[in-house]
Amino acid sequence: MLTCQLSQAQFVVTKDTGKTKNDDRVFTSVELAPEFPGGYQAFSNYLGKNLQYPKVARLLGINGRLVVSFMVDERGHVVDATPRNCVGAGCEAEAVRLLEASPVWRPGIQNGRPVRVQYNVPINFSLGGGPATTYIGNLRNSKYGFVFNIKGVLYTIDDAEKILGKAFPSDQIEVAEPFYNYNKVEKFEMPDKKEVYLIILKKS
Repeated sequence: MLTCQLSQAQFVVTKDTGKTKNDDRVFTSVELAPEFPGGYQAFSNYLGKNLQYPKVARLLGINGRLVVSFMVDERGHVVDATPRNCVGAGCEAEAVRLLEASPVWRPGIQNGRPVRVQYNVPINFSLGGGPATTYIGNLRNSKYGFVFNIKGVLYTIDDAEKILGKAFPSDQIEVAEPFYNYNKVEKFEMPDKKEVYLIILKKS
């Protein structure tokens, strides 16, 4: 399930070269706003149809609201998609991919000239069905590895299970991010796993 709401942030007039200069003017309104082919509802449908829920986020039961800013440039291309907050487990990368793969928009116009228009869009990643549960066994049996950060201390999945039990509410996860074992701690080495993620649990 995905919901979104598009909000207009600012309008930046570009020079004839198409490059943004430091002296470009910023407007609070434009004569003709950019438009996704088919309008706002079509844009919402595009996001909902083409979103690929990240496998790790689904495995962990992660739900979250991700705000992404992006620019519709003077040619109508979506560029500079940038997450403004973190949900983790690949949600940010998926949101950027989805926006930057968008069909070409009709560009915004101000004073008869194309403008670069910045938008913010909140994207809600939701698995639906009420509060989710993360099952340690499912994590252990997956092709991904996991390290747990519980109150600032790192634990292997086996040690985390002793603290959390065989399952815990997914909303206890603050963020899940790639884990790089820079210090080469042996117990966190998982060469048989495709990727390793650090699950940071909320401290409360």
